[in-house]
Amino acid sequence: MKFLKTSNLYSLNKSTYVYLRWIAYIGQIIAILIVRFLLEYKFNYFACISIIFFSVLTNFYLQFKIKDNQLNNFTSTVYLSYDIFQLGILLFFTGGVTNPFVFLILVPAVFSSQYLHFLSSVILVAFIIIILIVLTFFYYDLPHPGELHFNAPEYYLYGIPISVTIGLIFLVYFGVKFGEESRIRKKAYDKIQELMAKENELLSLGGQAAAAAHSLGTPLSTILLTVKELQKEFGNNNKISKDLDLLVSQSNRCREILKRLSLNPNIEDGFLDTNISLIDYVNEIVRSYQEISSKEFVINLDHYKNPINTHKSTEIIYGLRNFIGNANKFSKKKIEIFLNSNKKTTNIIIRDDGPGFPKDLIDKHRLGEPYIRTANQGNISKYGLGLGTFIGKTLLEKNFANINFKNSLETGGAEVIIKWENNDLKKV
Repeated sequence: MKFLKTSNLYSLNKSTYVYLRWIAYIGQIIAILIVRFLLEYKFNYFACISIIFFSVLTNFYLQFKIKDNQLNNFTSTVYLSYDIFQLGILLFFTGGVTNPFVFLILVPAVFSSQYLHFLSSVILVAFIIIILIVLTFFYYDLPHPGELHFNAPEYYLYGIPISVTIGLIFLVYFGVKFGEESRIRKKAYDKIQELMAKENELLSLGGQAAAAAHSLGTPLSTILLTVKELQKEFGNNNKISKDLDLLVSQSNRCREILKRLSLNPNIEDGFLDTNISLIDYVNEIVRSYQEISSKEFVINLDHYKNPINTHKSTEIIYGLRNFIGNANKFSKKKIEIFLNSNKKTTNIIIRDDGPGFPKDLIDKHRLGEPYIRTANQGNISKYGLGLGTFIGKTLLEKNFANINFKNSLETGGAEVIIKWENNDLKKV
């Protein structure tokens, strides 16, 4: 069984874990008090209370002495192992595997499978199985009224730990799988946030440029005025005159640049207008790739009528750029982009003439998931882990798009279909 290495952050939230332990100990105390004093069944009451009291002390230590908000993998494994041992002792004094609450011994391992390293879950599962085997053969009788004893037949007695073990392995396996997928997605979403933060930082430079232009205007005017005064005084000196003329020309040039920045911080980037249509997004992205790629880009607008203007969306920019960039990366010679619209929907189809999406990923409908690998060895170095596709899909879906992947019947290459309902597109 191979699990992807996704994150080194295997930990438990201390406050959540402490509260869960308090709930467990309160439940154990209530159960013991009811059985001993309400039902008046006889069992080793003092031993059970003693082990719970010691466990309460460990929880106080965990809550007040350990300062970390997140318990690391090792500490968490140690505490969960103790919880298994503590419950095992309680079961030992109250019927062993015949105790109806024996299933609770599964909880620490299932908890571990979601949040801790796979090896920690294996250790806890092995420990639980050992405890179950011991409790099958060594235990005090289940608390009972008077002379009535509960004697389980051997086939039933041995069936209990077997069934609990099967349930344990089943739950932990799925816990590990779901926990791993959760960490994969968390890492991928963190990557998206990092990219978007960088994009927002770049967009904010326009405003900073305008502020700089405003602030630099006064000292630049002072410099220009001083140079002109020096020209009047030393204008007859040929050596100095040339230098002063150069200072004047460069100062005037700086004033023009600052003036343009003051009027429009994004003067050189028409792509940052507030109201743009999808064709504006596509044209600008394609233009940027044409500057670095020798491949042919074809934009087809035959069925693109009444384009809808939207507010500038960084997410759409990044989403479309990822898919167009992938088409450029895998295509042989040509990338086709079709924009279609009608009264209800607007579509963008991005098609290339490359090898197409890996068949195994298409068949399993896994495209758009992060950190996946194809079994196709031919282009495995190009395919990567699917993070770009995941980012593009997530960002566009955040802006109401619906994404479909398939291999083109016309070219055999990859085809990405991005669809918006017009009413949703107006909300962007």
